[in-house]
Amino acid sequence: MDDSNIRTAGTGSSFAEDTSIPLPPEKKVVFYNDNYTTMEFVVDILVSIFNKSHEAAEKLMMQVHEQGSSTVGIYTYDIAVSRTNLAIQAARKNGYPLRVEIE
Repeated sequence: MDDSNIRTAGTGSSFAEDTSIPLPPEKKVVFYNDNYTTMEFVVDILVSIFNKSHEAAEKLMMQVHEQGSSTVGIYTYDIAVSRTNLAIQAARKNGYPLRVEIE
């Protein structure tokens, strides 16, 4: 069978469709230092909610502790909001005032 007469959709049209999908904007999730939230709790949150390795979580926690704040991840808006809310809920449940913001 001769396939030369078979055309795919859009082939030969006078205009090209833009089928690219724009990537959603990304937001930073930032942890801020306080004098009450324990370092161990911050590491636990970074491992359990932000999927960081224990080593990476400890480095981020030290940045927060020494510099006052640190970006712990960059995510699409919906994921950033979800993880931020989970972290804040876990902190409040455990009596910590951990401050997490989306920038």
